Amino acid sequence: MADCVREIFVVSAAGQGHLQPCTQLCNHLNSRNYQTTLVVPSSVAIPSSSFTRQNPLAKILHLTASPGLPRPRLDPLHHKAAQELHDHLADISIIPDMPLPLCAIVDFQMGWTKEVFWKFHVPVIGFFTFGSCAAAMEWGAWNVRAGDIRPDELRLIPGLPDHMALTISDIKRRPAGPPRGHANRPPGGGREGGPPKPGDRPPWVPEIEGSVVLMFNTCDFLERPFIEYMKTQMGVPVWGVGPLLPETYWKPSDSLLLPDRPMKPHHCRQSNYTEEDVARWLDSKPHGSVLYVAFGSEVGPTVEEYPHLASALEESTRPFIWVIQSGSGDGYYPEGLNSKAGERCLIICGWAPQVLILSHKSTGGFLSHCGWNSTVEAIGRGVPILGWPIRGDQFYNAKLVAKHLKVGYGVCEDFTEMVKKEDIVEGIERLMGDEVVKRQAMEIGKRLEDGFPASSVAALDVFVDFIRPKTSSEVYRIV
Repeated sequence: MADCVREIFVVSAAGQGHLQPCTQLCNHLNSRNYQTTLVVPSSVAIPSSSFTRQNPLAKILHLTASPGLPRPRLDPLHHKAAQELHDHLADISIIPDMPLPLCAIVDFQMGWTKEVFWKFHVPVIGFFTFGSCAAAMEWGAWNVRAGDIRPDELRLIPGLPDHMALTISDIKRRPAGPPRGHANRPPGGGREGGPPKPGDRPPWVPEIEGSVVLMFNTCDFLERPFIEYMKTQMGVPVWGVGPLLPETYWKPSDSLLLPDRPMKPHHCRQSNYTEEDVARWLDSKPHGSVLYVAFGSEVGPTVEEYPHLASALEESTRPFIWVIQSGSGDGYYPEGLNSKAGERCLIICGWAPQVLILSHKSTGGFLSHCGWNSTVEAIGRGVPILGWPIRGDQFYNAKLVAKHLKVGYGVCEDFTEMVKKEDIVEGIERLMGDEVVKRQAMEIGKRLEDGFPASSVAALDVFVDFIRPKTSSEVYRIV
């Protein structure tokens, strides 16, 4: 057993915003000579053979997934998934000289799995696939009972910076949009919630209870005050171990733009433009002139807001790339915008080479939903952000961008109302014309030019030291 490579389970929810950081976390642990098992819902298509060929220390375990929203305790398929995980661990436990996993790093959206791990005395680490600011603000809003905040009030959260004080727009609920799969829903469209209801406990609290450590997909220089706040509030070690972006992201940005670099085959990504097409179009535009517009693959503006966005892009006269993800139903396409904007626009339907776009010298701004992965990709490339959050942590990510890092703005002041053409035009001009914000974005971007942050490397090393000698429930105080 002394020579056995010890194993760590990493449990991911579905969706790229969860799968990407969990996969990259596995890679970092593998590089420290730990075997990892990535536990994913069966709905996630990862070919086990190709995954393990790339990394012999990595394995995949698929669990039965529900086609609906993740409400595991109300879902009969939850019991099947829990039994599958239980059976897998039971099989390991009866192998002679085979130790059980050192620990399980559990995406908070998969918090129900911790009860299975505890049955085998496997300690659980709670993992947030987004940044610590959003979690800290949600926790703080609950603690200061923000539900009764007045329209003209700034309510401070003790322990957090004053400039992150809560306002009425932070805690008002946004109107819900059509559910996913609605026949006339634009790609990703719909506002499926925002921050927790005013005064409510954050939904992740019960999912991380009993965790011996918390990990966040962030780093010290981006979010140190929020990491420290969570450490104080939660009473357990809290570490920033990110941003957990693909390995290629940490290579020099120029390497993504070299004309002889291998491009992904067109058939590998469903899109109406190849990477070569996008690179050539960007090459034809002036330095810092292009606005990149993308909302990720899961959310987007409402049906009523899409025409306002199209009209604003037409009126702004600035070059732009607009990515419209393919979705269910008829979706949305800005009819006539191609002919009106001409060479000034590139409308991509489907997948887009986001890191290539953000790395190009012609890109000067990013109109984004402020999903965490997209946010840190832009920050790391020194691209200012115009935030248009749709749901969940995106609201506080946008606040982080505008108020704390000062590398962008919100597309409007009040996200409880429909975003209109005038808001978008004004936001675009403000962002693209602000030299102070551009300089700040470049300065912060330089901090990530040297690769994966040293503070996160150190945090992972401390984590490894933390778990190495502690394998029993008594040492970890598991209940």
